[in-house]
Amino acid sequence: MKKWLNVIGIGEDGIHGLKNATKFILESADVIIGGKRHHEITSELEVERVFWPKPFELIYDKIKSYRGRKVVILVTGDPLWFSIGVKIGTLFESNEITFYPHVSAFQEAAARMAWSLSDVETLTVHGRPVEKIIPFLQPNQKLLILTSGKDCPKRIADLLNLKNFGNSKITVFSSMEGKDEKSFYAKAKYWTATTPSLNTLAVECIPDEGTEFITRTPGLPDSVFQSDGTMTKQEVRAITIAKLKPTRNALLWDVGCGCGTISIEWMRAALNSNAISIDLRSDRCDLTAINAMNLGVPDLEVIKGDAPAALVGLKQPDAIFIGGGFTRETFEFCWSELKSLGRIVVNVVTLESENLLLDMHKIYGGELIKITINRALDIGNSAVWKPFMPITQWSLEKK
Repeated sequence: MKKWLNVIGIGEDGIHGLKNATKFILESADVIIGGKRHHEITSELEVERVFWPKPFELIYDKIKSYRGRKVVILVTGDPLWFSIGVKIGTLFESNEITFYPHVSAFQEAAARMAWSLSDVETLTVHGRPVEKIIPFLQPNQKLLILTSGKDCPKRIADLLNLKNFGNSKITVFSSMEGKDEKSFYAKAKYWTATTPSLNTLAVECIPDEGTEFITRTPGLPDSVFQSDGTMTKQEVRAITIAKLKPTRNALLWDVGCGCGTISIEWMRAALNSNAISIDLRSDRCDLTAINAMNLGVPDLEVIKGDAPAALVGLKQPDAIFIGGGFTRETFEFCWSELKSLGRIVVNVVTLESENLLLDMHKIYGGELIKITINRALDIGNSAVWKPFMPITQWSLEKK
């Protein structure tokens, strides 16, 4: 099919900032689709115009209805960097679409900060919870963040203070390259500025003195999770995540999730990874949701239900962890749903579960290990080793 759909990145300088070839595509369009600002900066063109609808998802069927006409979608900056171009690329064939990138807000902000983009985390909270930046709050980390709304910088400053990063330096840029360009600067703990709605944040992360920070490396301290006392302990969790092998865009099923420690660590460990946590108890589902928000993975999906029935119809996983409710039926269903090259890890404590696990291992193979953890405990002027219940772990990959 002849290419008919053109996704053009545009800046504050409007049509005049486009390359000649891109400008020709825009000026010859039958239909221009975009937001209010995009239409305003191209108002000299007489053409059929379509504004972003509410809800936004309605736009995709609208775009399809124009198939065969010369259609231009206008976006800010780079269409394939946290923009609609990513979704467009999944809905239309590549031989239908042409992308025309413009200098992104990340590039503009990095240049103003004299930061190398290769040394910066680029994030977006546009239409997303600000808590998504939490996994990236580490000493000496530099963040560039796309936002939405004039109150967003204040919410990010409040979050930095809450997470003991109040010394972090925040610079907000708005209308970059436009006649109304402005910038605002303050430490998070002193932030009071009122900013325009469309802005980009640069954050230099500086923890408060004495702060015990956490990283995205699996094995978070048990203390950072809210729990009813039943959870996969820190050392066991690190081993378990290593066996599950988190990868970008991969999906984990966390069966018998407890307070969500495994699924949360999975999502923190790999960019754009996803997880579905399943537990029979509503109180543990609630704890999982609270922990997910507090630790920066608010997109974690939590399902109350009993396996394997609660697993029916879920998206096929790349990895599965069974930490509670291990039965033959649950394992066999999980194994049947697991993708090729998928990983499954089962942790058990009781002798009954261990006997079943050993029987299943004879059929399916895989690796068996016994994990024993002891932590030093002070008693008066002395210290003793406090043992935790040993864990039998079974891990295998689907070849």
